[in-house]
This record gives sequence, structure tokens and C-alpha cells, in this order.
Amino acid sequence: MKNKMIFGFHAVTSRLRHEASSVEEIFIDAGRTDRRMQDLVAAAKAAGVRVMPVDSSRLDKIVGTRRHQGVIAFASQLALARNLDELLDAIDGPPLLLVLDGITDPHNLGACLRVADGAGAHAVIVPKDRAVGLNATAAKVASGAAETVPYITVTNLARTLRDLKDRDIWLIGTSDDGEKGLYEADFTGPTALVMGSEGEGMRRLTRETCDVLVSIPMFGSVESLNVSVASGVCLYEARRQRLVKEG
Repeated sequence: MKNKMIFGFHAVTSRLRHEASSVEEIFIDAGRTDRRMQDLVAAAKAAGVRVMPVDSSRLDKIVGTRRHQGVIAFASQLALARNLDELLDAIDGPPLLLVLDGITDPHNLGACLRVADGAGAHAVIVPKDRAVGLNATAAKVASGAAETVPYITVTNLARTLRDLKDRDIWLIGTSDDGEKGLYEADFTGPTALVMGSEGEGMRRLTRETCDVLVSIPMFGSVESLNVSVASGVCLYEARRQRLVKEG
């Protein structure tokens, strides 16, 4: 199975904590000797993982960006979580979930998986009914994200949303008439972003279960965005807020 590149302290530390045996090697910035780096190196050595100090410029070239925090790991792909409880129990830090209610177009589903992967969402959750399912078209559009993002199908979406609330996960729904704008919402804690279909939006019970409804500000002549585009806008705002909080 092809190795996957993981970078950043949170991601690498999480993998060491949960599946250290999957980590092949770690490259670190030789110029960093702070406590956070020392702790990571100690954890890697305790797990028997080879650590190689290199110049930060080499790390930049490997990742293609400077946002690696001085640590890159190469690890084997993990089997995706089979159910929601398994997924949530394995997450280190505040979950970021994408819930899709009533998405029937496989192209939209595939694109949503792709942006979920890009923004680092932990899973995509969908109901069994009124949903297209992860077919070949959706998988092709996802461009590999169908193999990297857990796709959790649930029998009763409303019950699942209540279960998420019981785990203190904040449900943020999207609606044109949301009481808050997207950039007023707080995505830094455990969050499930709930998106409805383009035409009908969320079902009534789904909408009523959300803790807050937010709207994406629109400045042109169109009234709304494609669901995959809207998912990307919201997920990346969530990721931006989390990066700012992490410093």
C-alpha cells in the first residue's frame, strides 16, 4: 500500500499515538530543539520510528509549503473507520465532520468528498435514504478522496445528529436565512457542518436539530452556491479558524 505523507505536529503526533506501527520514518527540522519537538522525537524513538533531522528548506520542498511546522512523516494508509463511534473514538482533538442531507447527484457527492479531504475533515456522514450513495461516478469525481475520507452511512440522520450532540459536537447548519453569517460562527470546537441539497435544503427535522444556522454571504447576482462549493467555503473557514487558534 502506498505511503501517505503527513505533516504538522498534531497530525504526526496523533498517528504516533494511535497507529505508531504505520509510521515508516519522520523528517524533522534540525534547527528546532524546543520542548514540543523534543516530545515528538521521544515519542517516535519510543515507538521505534526512525527520525531524520534535515534542513527546513528540504522540508519545504517535500511538502511544497512552509506550513509543515518542521515535521513530516511518511506512513502507510490506514483502513477507514467502519462506523461513527469507531471514528469519533479515534479522533485526537476537536472533530470536524461534514454532514450531507439529501445529496442525490454523484458529482456533487464526489466533489464534497474531495473538499472534505482537502480541508482535513474527519468524515463525511450521509443518510441511507434520499442520498446517491458512493457509486463509481462519485468515487471518480472524488479523485482519490473516497479512499482517504471515512464515508459513514447512517440509517436515521436525525438520531445520529442527536448522538453527536450528546458527544458535545456543535451542529452548524447552513441556510440562506441563517441567524448568523458564516464568519460569525465559531468552528474551533467539535463541529459537524450540516449541508442540505441545492433545491430543497435540509429536511425539517435536520434543520431543527442544528444548534445554529449560518448563511454564506453572497455579493453577486446568484442566490446560492453549489453544495460542494459551499461545503468547501465553510470547511476552509473552519480550518482557517483552527489554524489561527493553534498559532
